[in-house]
Amino acid sequence: MIEGAYGSLKASNPGRVMSRTSETLHPSLSLALGLMLTAAACGSPAAPDSDTDPITELPRALTTRERTVIDDGNAFGLALLHNVVTRDGRPNVILSPLSASLALGMTLNGAAGGTFEAMRSTLGFDGMSQHEINEAYRGLIDMLTTLDPDVRFDIADAVWANEGFTFRDAFLQAVRDAFGAKIEVGDFANPATAAAINQWVSESTNGLIGRIVDQLDPSMAMMLLNAIYFDGAWTTRFDPADTRPADFTREDGSTVRVDMMNVSDTKLPMGGGDGYQAVELPYGGGAFSMVILLPWPGESARHLLNGLDAAAWQEVVDHLSPTEVDRLSMPKFTLAYDTYLNDPLKAMGMEVAFGPGADFTAMSPEGDRMCIDFVRQKTYVDVDERGTRAAAVTGVGVRGTSFMGVSVDRPFVFAIRERLSGTLLFVGLVGDPTYADSGPDDLASTCG
Repeated sequence: MIEGAYGSLKASNPGRVMSRTSETLHPSLSLALGLMLTAAACGSPAAPDSDTDPITELPRALTTRERTVIDDGNAFGLALLHNVVTRDGRPNVILSPLSASLALGMTLNGAAGGTFEAMRSTLGFDGMSQHEINEAYRGLIDMLTTLDPDVRFDIADAVWANEGFTFRDAFLQAVRDAFGAKIEVGDFANPATAAAINQWVSESTNGLIGRIVDQLDPSMAMMLLNAIYFDGAWTTRFDPADTRPADFTREDGSTVRVDMMNVSDTKLPMGGGDGYQAVELPYGGGAFSMVILLPWPGESARHLLNGLDAAAWQEVVDHLSPTEVDRLSMPKFTLAYDTYLNDPLKAMGMEVAFGPGADFTAMSPEGDRMCIDFVRQKTYVDVDERGTRAAAVTGVGVRGTSFMGVSVDRPFVFAIRERLSGTLLFVGLVGDPTYADSGPDDLASTCG
């Protein structure tokens, strides 16, 4: 049940998907958070396949507080990625730090005491009040979803509450105001509730991700969900007529045949450092881009990724500069990834939220008997000659109790980012573009 008058929202709250056509809820575009954010790199090249003028600056300058929060956010996103890669031996690892932070940011509104402190610190928000954090999220959503008319970027948030539990009006109002979250109440023992959640996931990702739960445990109190959808065409597109089969060499030295896209005689931001070469491919008007880090032959992409902290990433983007490229070759790929984030988040300092002793009394009067049962993220990335479609869903279950050329023909790291604020939307390790992900191992929950 919902405490007080908020019960009228059970079925009538329409929710909102924030997209590039969404209205602006706040005149100030506060940027945020513990999301893997970085400073912008060099200016983007001309956009011969785009009708939009190049986007060269944010709607407004960042404040000192926002700059500090962005820098702290880098540590969260990269630490999360390192912790996942350390535990997961699959060849491809793709995370959305943005989606994880938004889902956990909603959950943070329900935490209190030591649980709030641990979650806030892990997300990188030390010293910020809950109100300041929410305002920063709101501004980030508004800015990212309206920045480039040639790139579709949607953010959706939702909360499903189990009708057998009582939740505080202030918590529900906060996630609705700050995140535009859809609020629903359902019987978690009824399979129709899980079906409704999965339908929302599918609709919010334009069908790229079909489900996040197989069934709901009736003892679960709440599901908090974030979904993001990205669809961007390359500023300079690849000609499908130039795509041809080629070998991709995996980490163990074996090869697999892939469709390799090619573009010649173009200008792209390029750079490099100790052990790697970097190239940036912009989308649309140039605000969003994909950065590829290709290790030198014989070097490990996984090792490269493990050494990529906030300072190292900043060095990567700072050293990108427009370069005449004779040829760029890279594989077409469609990848899906599914993982639980419980253990990485515990290792990063959020362990108190996952077991007995967690304090979610800001969420519910019964919150001293609640904890996070799981944080599960599914991601999908499709890269072809036109551009990139990508989606992510994060679910938080709260339970009661000289020739200048680049050939990307071996394991590589990629990141999809918004260049001007430095927001990293997706980060991935591609060890085998042909690998079909079969999902994570069963989770051994420590909640209750």
